Formats: sequence, structure tokens, C-alpha cells
Amino acid sequence: MATPRPRRRAARPLRALAALAAPALCAALAAGRPPAALPDASPAASLPDASPAASRTDASPAASRTAPPAVPRSVPPTAYRTVAYRGHTFTVPADWQVVDLTADPAACVRFDRHAVYLGTPGERQDCPARATGRTESLWVRPATAERAAVTENRTARLFHATASAEGIAVTAPYREDRAVVEEVLRSAGLPVSAARTETVSAARTATGDGGAQSVPALPADATVYRGRGFDTCAAPGQKAMDAWRASSPYGAVGVYIGGVNRACAQPDLTDTWVRTQYTSGWRLLPLYVGPQPSAGAGSCADDCAAITDPASQGRAAAEDAVVQAGALGLGPGSVLHNDLEQYTPGAALTARVLGYLEAWTLRLHELGYRSGAYGSVSSLVADLVGNAARTTLPDVIHFAHWNDEAVTTDAALPAGLWSRGQRVHQYAGDRAETYGGTRISVDRDQLDVGAGA
Repeated sequence: MATPRPRRRAARPLRALAALAAPALCAALAAGRPPAALPDASPAASLPDASPAASRTDASPAASRTAPPAVPRSVPPTAYRTVAYRGHTFTVPADWQVVDLTADPAACVRFDRHAVYLGTPGERQDCPARATGRTESLWVRPATAERAAVTENRTARLFHATASAEGIAVTAPYREDRAVVEEVLRSAGLPVSAARTETVSAARTATGDGGAQSVPALPADATVYRGRGFDTCAAPGQKAMDAWRASSPYGAVGVYIGGVNRACAQPDLTDTWVRTQYTSGWRLLPLYVGPQPSAGAGSCADDCAAITDPASQGRAAAEDAVVQAGALGLGPGSVLHNDLEQYTPGAALTARVLGYLEAWTLRLHELGYRSGAYGSVSSLVADLVGNAARTTLPDVIHFAHWNDEAVTTDAALPAGLWSRGQRVHQYAGDRAETYGGTRISVDRDQLDVGAGA
């Protein structure tokens, strides 16, 4: 049964090494190849501070992995550093780790740590099965761009930017310290003040009500499957997917399509990737990591954006999920699963979760999609079952109970609820498995998802 992850403790910044590291840092950055990880290196600046890496454990049942904390700070840092990439220079807090993906192509691009990622990761990122939460960070990579532009997704708390000279694309998420990310982007000459806010109109367009989707939708059975599946933090590369398709027992793959608490950057997750998997015979389990029951729910350890305005946030999450799904070719009729980590039920918290999830479900229905919800049998499932007559239930329940039983029945689920091709059971988690010579850390799922009424 799912249990909360213990909290992480923040590590101290390596400020004592700043003076010694500065010459080496400057030389490395000038060459365009910063080291994979750098300590404090530069003199004081006025950017808000950010905490360095520490450790944390897994949100799902009986598993653990490491990841650093994401603690917002209001006190300015005592140092900053400049990071150069393809002719662009960013000024960032000095205790942000710098990861050179050319030097370390297996590094997992994660947004639950204060870090700067430079370049494109390799085919085999060493990512965990699951990570939850988000903080201020930066990912800069080569791209073809005609002009400098910035957009912001307020629901997901995420900036996207491009620059034409020595073309780059930038992804810059934030948790609480939006201002620090704005200053980092501004330091590289990106037009933050002219940023275009991504709107929910795309959600209406994705349904076909207001215009055609920019990406053709896959057939309606893309999220329909009966059998074994797996989910993992970052969509695997194509060679890995082909190897697993040929020799693994799995036929469905869970992918994290968005959300304010999605930790992994998903460099491989594109509409082309999704269509290729579908054509190869895979079916999809789309997961959206929106606001959580509390900042410390499950794996969050106070790092997650929390539900504070259930109806508004549930509706906004549904609209954003439809935008992200539509961009991947997952059209109306698809099941979109809202990931709600482990929490302790109680009057106030239960009301908050149920209000959020009901708004999510109702808005998805308005937009032509089906609603799924992931959660532990001891928290979300217990609350839904106990309030089944008083709330709008999701169409599909994705329940976590790590009992190593690949079935979709459970004592926590009454026979009359979600009984017609409406269940996914996450029955094991954080398992490293190898098929076709390719190793991936996964959570295991048993799916019984039909086409619906």
C-alpha cells in the first residue's frame, strides 16, 4: 500500500570553494563546454537564492531514490555565476549545479533541483521511475529559431524561450520564485517583458470546437489497452522502446505529459515519438502531475505546488492537460490521468482533493476527453469510494497498491465501481528491468481500459 515519502534535508551550498573555482569555471565556460557539475564560483549578485541538491525517497509504495530539495528562498544569494552556451550568457545563482549533457549524456534532465542543463541528453537518460515536484531551473539546448521569443504557461509555471543568434531553445520552470527565473532569462537578453502567456483557447481548439488541431489526432484506441504496462519518469528513447517492444511483456507505456509538478523534462516526448509508439503497437497511459493535495504529499517533501483553490485549479489543470495531450496527437476520447500522490485523508484535505478532481473531470468531459485519476488505495481511492454518491467520479481509476499482483481487482474497490474496463493497477514500483539489452527503471501496471460508453 502506498506510503508517504520521507522528507529531504537540504545540503549546504559549496560557497567556500567559490574563489578557487572561478578561474576554472570561466575558462571552461568560455570554451562552451562547462563541467558536468560546478561549485560556487562567482561574486555576489542580486538574484534570489536557491538551494543545492540533497536526497529524497520515492512517492509510491516501498521505494526510494535520491533527488535534491526545492526550497524557495527570499534572501538574496551571496554569489552568482555566469554560464555561457552557444554565444548566450546566463547569470544564475551560484549554487545552481551546471550539467553539461555533452560530457554526461546519461544525466537525467530534472526540474526538481536547482540546476542548469546545457545541451541535449543522450539516448539513454538515467532517470528514475518517478519523480514529483518542481523548482527554479534552466535547460538550454541547440535549436533553430527565427527570432527571440518567450512564452509562459502560468498553469504549469514554465517559461519557454528561443533565440535566433546561434540558435537555442530554453525551458525554465519555477515553483515560487518566478522572479529569479525572469532575471535569469533577462540576463541572456531574452525578451521576458514581452512574454506571451499561453492561454486556454488552445484547449478548445484541441477538441475541434474552435478549429483544427495543429497535430493530427491518433485513433481513439491510443489510450485503450488490456494487459501489462509500465510507466517511467522520462519517455525512453526510440532504441529503448524498440528493444522493449520486441522482448518485454509490456504493451502500454505511461508518459508524463505535463503539470506543474512534473519533474522530468521529457526531451524525447514529442508528437512524432507518440505516433511512432502507437504505430509500433504500443498504447499510451498519459499522466498529468498537477497540484498536489499538499506541498508535502507523497514524494513532495514540501516541494510541490499544492491545491489551494480546488475548483479553479482542477479546471485549469484539465485545460492544460488537453493542450499538452493535443500537441502529442492524443485527441478527444483519450483518457488523461491526474496523478495525486499519497496523503492522509481528513475532512479539509479530502474536500480539497475531491473538489479539485471533480472540476478536473467535469472540464475534461466538456472538452471531449475522459478522466483518469491516479492515487493510493489508502488515500485517493478511499476518499472516492467513501464519497461516491456525493462527487463526480473519474472515468478510470489508476490505483497504487504495490502487492506484486498483476490484477485489476482489489479489496479497496467495490465490484460496482470502475468495473467496465475502467481500471489500472500500479502493482509494483521502482523496478530496474532489462530487455533487449536496455535497462529502464519502471513502475509496473496492469491495465483494463476499454473504449468507454
